[in-house]
Amino acid sequence: MARLTEPLARSWRHAGAACAALLGLTGQGAWAAPSTFGPVIGSALLCRSHLDNAYFQSYLVEAFGPSYKHEGGAYWFKADASLWGTPVTDILISDDTSDLVFVGAVTDTTPDKLEQAIRASVGVRHLPADASATPVRESAPGSRIVYFDSKSKIYCAKYKPLPLGR
Repeated sequence: MARLTEPLARSWRHAGAACAALLGLTGQGAWAAPSTFGPVIGSALLCRSHLDNAYFQSYLVEAFGPSYKHEGGAYWFKADASLWGTPVTDILISDDTSDLVFVGAVTDTTPDKLEQAIRASVGVRHLPADASATPVRESAPGSRIVYFDSKSKIYCAKYKPLPLGR
């Protein structure tokens, strides 16, 4: 029995070393986005798909590794990605502490430029909700673009469905 377990243990040690080396190459930076990033995350941000935070957390962990922070009722993931031709730096998803389920992204551009990029790429308009200097912009399906310091944040938030049997 010892003969069988020793080679297995050695192979696990080698696999663990290979994983550690691979993770070391990525450092603390963001991982490159998978080819499905635009359709999956972009559709969710525009409120064009069902929001399921467990699904999105699994997707983001697989795509970018573990979240780098858990704050404000959300898990935050570093992302090396772009949506609608605009660089995305962070993706956030709701945890289960709120009555809302949401998906959001921080983009490295202003809300005006993000709205223009979305409209040019997929035809969805985000109109200002008021005449203030920093208005929230909202689309017909319900996604919102807000100022986030010198960047912008786009998100879709919906109320969680009631649990079955209620």
